[in-house]
Amino acid sequence: MARPITPLLWLLFSVGGTVAALLFPVHLFLNGLALPLGWLPAPGYASLRALVEHPLARLYLFVLISLPLFHWAHRFRYTLYDGLQLKHLTALIAVLCYGAALVGSALAAYTLWSIS
Repeated sequence: MARPITPLLWLLFSVGGTVAALLFPVHLFLNGLALPLGWLPAPGYASLRALVEHPLARLYLFVLISLPLFHWAHRFRYTLYDGLQLKHLTALIAVLCYGAALVGSALAAYTLWSIS
């Protein structure tokens, strides 16, 4: 008996939404307000590169990028499926949405782990 993948997709949706809701505002505040307005000293290139070269920072950035992509994919899929009533294209929409999230996650992983 084949097990459905639906619970995994809902799990990625909820975790991605949580990551987007809790971590994105912090990054927007730091990079969009605090650093440009001079509330915090801007880090130099060498210190940022040293930070990104640390494996935990790479893992954090990968989570920050990939999980919200899966949240987007799931939300966009059901928007097209339920909102626009494209029920006859269910399989194609699922493959395109989750495929885009997988490709984006793979690109993020390649980019983060190819930094040396």
